[in-house]
Amino acid sequence: MKLKSLGYIGLTVLISGTCLADDFGTEQSWMAAGEKAINERMQEKPNTQRAKNVILFIGDGMSISTLTASRILEGQMAGHTGEENYLSFEKFPYTALIKTYNVDAQVPDSAGTASAINSGAKTRMGVINTNLDQPRGVCKGASDHFMTPIAYYAERAGLSTGVVTTTRLSHATPAAVYAHSPDRDWEADYDLPDEAKANGCRDIAQQILDNMGGNGLEVALAGGREKFMPKGTEDGRRADHRDLTKEWVNGRKGARFVETVGELEATDYAHTSRLLGLFSKSHMDFDAGHDPKQPDLSQMTEAAIKMLSKNKKGYFLMVEAGRIDHAHHNGNAYNALHDTVALSRAVAKARSMVDLKDTLILVTADHSHVFTMAGYPRRGNPILGLVSAPWQKKGEYLLAKDGKPYTTVGYQNGPGAIKGERKTLTEDEVVKPDYHQQSAYATNSETHSGEDVALFAIGPSSYLVHGTMEQNVIFHLMDHALDVRDRAAKAKK
Repeated sequence: MKLKSLGYIGLTVLISGTCLADDFGTEQSWMAAGEKAINERMQEKPNTQRAKNVILFIGDGMSISTLTASRILEGQMAGHTGEENYLSFEKFPYTALIKTYNVDAQVPDSAGTASAINSGAKTRMGVINTNLDQPRGVCKGASDHFMTPIAYYAERAGLSTGVVTTTRLSHATPAAVYAHSPDRDWEADYDLPDEAKANGCRDIAQQILDNMGGNGLEVALAGGREKFMPKGTEDGRRADHRDLTKEWVNGRKGARFVETVGELEATDYAHTSRLLGLFSKSHMDFDAGHDPKQPDLSQMTEAAIKMLSKNKKGYFLMVEAGRIDHAHHNGNAYNALHDTVALSRAVAKARSMVDLKDTLILVTADHSHVFTMAGYPRRGNPILGLVSAPWQKKGEYLLAKDGKPYTTVGYQNGPGAIKGERKTLTEDEVVKPDYHQQSAYATNSETHSGEDVALFAIGPSSYLVHGTMEQNVIFHLMDHALDVRDRAAKAKK
């Protein structure tokens, strides 16, 4: 069937046709649902109290299109058409758009954006909690330009702190919680250039041992053993022969290091003062089909909250679904969307464990990706599938000018670009976990994009989330909720 335009007839079919699992409702049902939505919003009362705890969730690279496609996927996995679904955090009462640019880049990277979120000021691309006056990759003078992340203030105020991620613990976004570096790539000692060594810069990994003005991190769960263990061990690559996992445990009463989900589940939280988990050599697996020895994001989130909630003064926790970003860079929507659904489950787990009267939960992304949804697919069309329009029969697909079908989701750039003539795609092929969606032009790695991302909020001070906000304002929102800078200053006196 040749491509036909979506004219009046097409729109009529779209409105009046049938879908896979859910009916379209009626005019009356949509009217009633709309009135209910307004009534629910009218009942919402802002929580103006200070927060005891803050949990910050970051879906790395979780663009608006990623949210839409992931909510549809989650709904379809439950047997519904999908469009009517909501991810767990999309029902939070307060939402804003977040501007993500770095001071030197229209389209940002994770280091500059994570630094803005954690330290309160926008900065350069590629640096970790280092201000805009320090050039990237230059160690000399860098310590004079370090910015203070919120976890440091929390530690000084007596709160507990933690970080959870599916990437290496020393990767850019988790590093912004606890470390400082004029270059995000200085993850381990062997990554440091001679200039950095000569001028006293430390690698990111070893900074997990810092006290951060208090007792240091109480919990850190992630991948990346190679950056923390010495060369010569099974996974280690450190050239300085330090084993940071042993240093984490040694001299710290009740400190524990774990490497598998079984060891994590066996943790006696009542007698554990600090918990470090490194569950893979490098990044952890994508959620779909991950190694059963690795915990998923929900399990790590649950463990972190159990550890941190022992502190009656409260805590700050950052949880990152970091591999959403990696899947997008691979031009692989399957894993990007499944890891976003995994983030939704982790947020739901956190919400079930805390009291929203005293815990602020924020969910956002650090930046976007050039990931798109298009093509006029029918309601309930498989989100990873080929485009079948409302006016077509089952098994019929819209065709591009080359006479071949195409997928709903795709990328502006990336490894999925086709040289020469496209092959004829099949539905079975495009929904496979390792399929790379087509991109408009070839790059070795699909790139970030520069549009705004979303911020979702619930709990104390969440009512301050609205409109369009600069990314660094997220730090100031968290600080307002916890009042940690003032509390840290008073504690210092």
